[in-house]
Amino acid sequence: MVGEITKDNRSPLLPDRQDQKDFFVCDIFDAAPKGDMASMAHPIFSLSTKPDFQTRRYEDENGKNYVEVRPSPDGLATIHDRDVLIYCISQVIAALNEGRQVQRVVRLKAYDLLKATNRVTDGRGYNALRAALIRLQGTQIETNISTGGTEQLDIFSIIDRARILRETRDGRMQEIEIELSDWVFNAIRAQEVLTLHRNYFRLRKPLERRLYELARKHCGRQTQWRIGLPALQRKCGSTSTIREFRRLVGAIVEQDEAHRHMPDYAIRLEGEMVIFENRGTMDALTNDVAADSIRLGFDAHQQARKAAPGWDVHYLEQAWRSWMADGGLDAPREPDKAFVGFCAKWFEKRGHP
Repeated sequence: MVGEITKDNRSPLLPDRQDQKDFFVCDIFDAAPKGDMASMAHPIFSLSTKPDFQTRRYEDENGKNYVEVRPSPDGLATIHDRDVLIYCISQVIAALNEGRQVQRVVRLKAYDLLKATNRVTDGRGYNALRAALIRLQGTQIETNISTGGTEQLDIFSIIDRARILRETRDGRMQEIEIELSDWVFNAIRAQEVLTLHRNYFRLRKPLERRLYELARKHCGRQTQWRIGLPALQRKCGSTSTIREFRRLVGAIVEQDEAHRHMPDYAIRLEGEMVIFENRGTMDALTNDVAADSIRLGFDAHQQARKAAPGWDVHYLEQAWRSWMADGGLDAPREPDKAFVGFCAKWFEKRGHP
C-alpha cells in the first residue's frame, strides 16, 4: 500500500505532543528551550533507563577540572530528568530578556512543564515528574568547574529544593516551586546557555539526547566537529564497553541516515572517529546571537586593554564575536561587561602576547 507506515520507515522521534496547544499555555512556547553549557559539556546526568546508583568522577584532558556526581537513595538524576532543568532555565532566560527581575526560586505549573517538554499529561506524566524532582534534589555534585565566573568548590544538589504548592484531589501536582542551585543560577545570570532545538524533547534514546547536547556545545555553528570514539564515550558518561558503545552509536547513525531525525547535526561514524556535521538549520533557533549586531559602549575597549594588557583589543573583539557565533550563544544583556570578561579570561589563559 502506498504511504503505508511500517516499523522500518516510521520516524525514530516520539510523537509531537505539542501539536494541540491549549490556549492558556501557548505563551510558554515562546520561551525557547535552553541548556546550561556546563552540564552540556560534562556528563552530569545518567544515560541509564534503570535506577543508577554508581558514583561518577570525570576529569578534563589536563586534569585541572573535575566533576564528581553522587546518587541519592533513589539513584542519579537522568538525562530525561534534565527536562525539568531545561524548562526552568528557559523560563528564567525569557524573563531576563524581557527585563524582569529573577531569582533562584521558579514557580511553575506542572501541566505547562509536561506540555512544553513533550511529555504525556496523564498520571504517568505527573508520577514521572515527581520522581524526577526527587532525583534532581538528591543527586549531589562536587566540582571546581566555574559558572558565571564563580568556581563552585562545595558539594551541592542540582536543585536545592522542590515544593509542591497545590495538588488535585487525586494527588496530581498543579503548582510547583523549584529552587535552582547557585551553580545553575550563576550560569543563567552569565548567559552561559545555549538554545536547543525543540525536537530535543522528541528524541527517544538517552544517548541520542546526549549526542545532540555535545554537538550543540562543541560544534555549534561550525561546519563539522570530529571526536574519537573513546573520548566521546567519556564525554557521554557511558558505562558500556567500548564495543557496545560503538554499536549503540552505529545504530543511531543508521537511523539518522534513514530518517535525518537528529536535530541540527548529522552523525557519521568512520572507523573510530565520530563526525558531527552541521545541517545548517540553526537559523530557526530563536534568540541566538547575531554577533555583528552587538554594539559595544565607548569605554569597552579601554577596559579591555586593562583586562588583557598587550593584546590588540580589536583582534580580541573579533575573537569574542566569532566565539559567540560559533557556539550559538545568546546575546549578552551587558555586552561591555561580557566582552571585558572574555578579555580577562583570554589573558588569564594566554598571558602577554
